[in-house]
Amino acid sequence: MKNIFAKIFIGVMLVGCGTPKTSNDIATGVPIASSVDLTKSTEDKVPVVINPGRFAQDTVTYYLPKVVQGTYAVSDFGKFVDNFKALDYEGNEIITNKLDDNTWVIPNAKQLDQIQYLVNDTYDIENSGEATPFSPSGTNIEPENYVLNLHGFIGYFDVLKNNQYTLEVIAPKEMKRTSALQKVGEEASEDESVVTDKYFASRYFEITDNPMMYGKLDVEEFMVGDIKIVLSVYSPNGVHKASKIKETVFKMMKGQKAYLGDINSTPRYDIYLYLAEGTQESPTGFGALEHHTSTVVVLPEQMPDEALASAMIDVVSHEFFHIVTPLSVHSEDVHYFDYNDPTFSKHLWMYEGVTEYFATLFQVNQDLVGEDEFYEKVMGKIQSANGFDDTMSFTEMSENILDQPYASNYVNVYEKGALIGMCIDILMREESNGNRGILSLMKELSLKYGKNKPFEDDNIIAEITEMTYPSVGEFLNTHVVGKTPINYREFFNKVGLSISNEKVETNYIQNSGALIVAGDQATGTIFFTDLVADNSFWAENGVKANDNIVEINGTKLTVQNANNVLGGTFQWKEGDDLEVKLNREGEEVVIKTKVAKSYTQGETLSPSDNPTEEQLALRKAWLKG
Repeated sequence: MKNIFAKIFIGVMLVGCGTPKTSNDIATGVPIASSVDLTKSTEDKVPVVINPGRFAQDTVTYYLPKVVQGTYAVSDFGKFVDNFKALDYEGNEIITNKLDDNTWVIPNAKQLDQIQYLVNDTYDIENSGEATPFSPSGTNIEPENYVLNLHGFIGYFDVLKNNQYTLEVIAPKEMKRTSALQKVGEEASEDESVVTDKYFASRYFEITDNPMMYGKLDVEEFMVGDIKIVLSVYSPNGVHKASKIKETVFKMMKGQKAYLGDINSTPRYDIYLYLAEGTQESPTGFGALEHHTSTVVVLPEQMPDEALASAMIDVVSHEFFHIVTPLSVHSEDVHYFDYNDPTFSKHLWMYEGVTEYFATLFQVNQDLVGEDEFYEKVMGKIQSANGFDDTMSFTEMSENILDQPYASNYVNVYEKGALIGMCIDILMREESNGNRGILSLMKELSLKYGKNKPFEDDNIIAEITEMTYPSVGEFLNTHVVGKTPINYREFFNKVGLSISNEKVETNYIQNSGALIVAGDQATGTIFFTDLVADNSFWAENGVKANDNIVEINGTKLTVQNANNVLGGTFQWKEGDDLEVKLNREGEEVVIKTKVAKSYTQGETLSPSDNPTEEQLALRKAWLKG
C-alpha cells in the first residue's frame, strides 16, 4: 500500500494473518456461486447473492473481511452491508444471528439455499466522519463507474474458506469492464442489452486479490517487455486520458523491469486508476493498494499532467515492486492471512520499507531522475522520519501496528523503513566490493522461499545475517529490532556524501518534510503550528502559530476534508490568486495574496569535497548497481 498524502494525516493501519481452516469440516466440494448485479443498483447499493451449495452441518458462519491484505488497517466491510437475508430451498427466510460488524451465524445451515444482501458504496461517505476503508481498497457504486474491490462484496464461510468460487457480474452491455480475475465466459440477455460476465477463482484469496472496474472507462493495453499492461482510467470529467498516462507508465515500468532483471514477474499487470472529482462525495484517501498482478490507484482529477505523472511514478512503482515483497518473500503471518482474526508480522521494514526504497532507487538507477533529485528524496525521508519516534523498535511496532503508540508511527515504514533498506544496501555493497546489494538479497530470498513458501517471522533476521554479513545482522539487531537511532551521516560518508544546512525550497504545509499544520479532533479544525514561523511564504503573509485555517479559496477546511484540501496545495503555481481565512483567537483574519515560492532552513545531501576513489566506486555501485 502507498498513501500519497500519508504525511498529512495518519490512519490506523495493520497487517495480519492466521491459520487456515482445515478441509475436514467442508460439507460441499462444489464452487461457491456468487453474483453481483450492477443492473439493479439503486441509491449506491448493489445486490449480491451467494449460493454455497448444500451444507451437512447444523451451523455455519459467514464473514465479510475485517482486514484485507496490504492495507494495514481495520476496514470492517460488513458495516456496509444492508438487508442481509438467508433463504431456504423454498425461498423462505431463515434465522441469522449477527455477532459483530462482519459476522453472521446461520444456525439452520442444512436448510440454507442462498444468502442475499445489499452492499453500500464506501467512497460516498468518506467525508461524513464515519470510519471507512482506505480509498484504493474501498468500493464505488455509481451509474458511470463501479470500483469492484471484491472483498467489499463477496465474503466466505468458516468451513468453506478454501473452496473454489464462481462469480457472475451482470452489467449493461455498453459498460466497459476490466478484470484481473480469470474470465471463463459471458452470456447476453435475450435483447442483448445486458451481459453476464462469468469468472472463476480457485479460492477466496483470488476473490480478494483481483479487483475489477466497470463503467465509463478509458482503457489502454500495451506491452512492457513480456508483460501485458492493462491501464483502466476513470476520469469523470475527461480531464485525463489513458493514452497520455500510458507514456509515463510505459517508461516507468520499462525501468522497473530493467532494474529487477531476472526476478520473476507476471505475464499481465492491471492498473485501475480512479480520479476523484473533488466533490463532497469523492474519495480522499489518495494512494494505491497492491495485489499480486494489479493495483488500484486513487488520485485527484484536478492534478495537472506533470503532477499526475509524478504521482503515478511514486505510487504505482511502489505497488509493482511489491511483487518482490511481500508477494514473493513473506512470513507465515502474511501467507496464512485471516481476514477477521489477524495476527501481525514483525517485518514491515521489509514489506513496505524495502519496497519504497526500490521505488526510490530504481529511478536514479535507470536515469529517470538525476542524482541531485534522488539525494533530495532521501533527505525528505530523513526529515519526515524525524517526526516519528526514532527510538521505537521497528519489529515491535510492526507486531503491534494496530495499537498505540505504534499505530501513529505506521507511516514511518515509508520513511525510516526505506532508509533501513538504503543502509543495508550500502553495507552489502561495501562488504562485497560493490557486487551485492539488497536487491540481490531479495532475489536470493525469493529463490529460497517464493510466493508459496513463507519464512518464519522470528528467524528471518538470523537467516539474512547468515546469507549476508555479520555487519548486516548487527545493523538489523541494533536499529530494527533494537531502539538505537541510525547515524545516516556514517553511511553517507561511506559513499562520499555529506549533509549541510542551508536555505531550501519547501511547500505550503511542510518545512522540509516537517508538518506545519495539525488537526484538533475535538473541534474538527486545522491550525498552524509553531513551525509556520520558519516557512517564508506564510511568515511573510503574517500567519502566526495557532491560527485556525477556516477556508482556502472558498473551501471550508475540516479534519474530514483536510487530505483533499491540503493535498491541493501541492498543485499551487506561482502567481495564482490565493485567499485564506483564518481564525485568530476568535478574530477573522483574511489573507489575499498570490502564490510565491516558500523557503525554510533545511539539511541537504550532496557530494563531499575530495572523495576517495573507494568512496566514488562504492557510490557508483550503490546507485548504478
